[in-house]
Amino acid sequence: MTELEKLYEEIRNCHKCRLAESRTNAVPGEGPEDAQIMFIGEAPGFHEDRQGRPFVGAAGRFLDQLLESIGIKREEVYICNVIKCRPPGNRDPLADEIKACAPYLDRQIEIIKPRLIVTLGRFSLAKFLPKASISKVHGQLIRVGDLTCYPVFHPAAALHQPRWKSAVEEDFRRIPEILKQLDKLEIEDETKAKQLSLFGL
Repeated sequence: MTELEKLYEEIRNCHKCRLAESRTNAVPGEGPEDAQIMFIGEAPGFHEDRQGRPFVGAAGRFLDQLLESIGIKREEVYICNVIKCRPPGNRDPLADEIKACAPYLDRQIEIIKPRLIVTLGRFSLAKFLPKASISKVHGQLIRVGDLTCYPVFHPAAALHQPRWKSAVEEDFRRIPEILKQLDKLEIEDETKAKQLSLFGL
């Protein structure tokens, strides 16, 4: 088993919070271990809980469409949630539930080492920027420590509130250009590192 597969087993057997009592399946996440982009949502819903997979309901279909619109296949990216079990009635996750699940998400980020983390919605954004407002920072590239984050509205929000749909689509359209920017920055960083090494720094 890979390190990620071992983590999945741990998540599926987790009883760290009350959500384990009502879940059908835990939903660890899915995607390649070397994915360049990681999408982080809020929590599993009804369909995700039944299938044990993230983003397989209406919001998942919309996410698939958004990815297709920018020439990216779902199987090329990593998709997961802040919490790994469905809250009853799809209520918002509670603070202690988020805290219990936080080490799992931290380990997923550590294993995959994504170049770009796309946060989907306010709970995912709060993981990295607790005081930020999604309506103010969506579509902006933000550096958080060693991580590069790109907040966008949750696809479900766009489905429930049509006024956000065009914002989500526009933010997704920028992702290919952002990857090119990251390429350029990484080349510049490598060049600087080589120059410094020449001077023994």
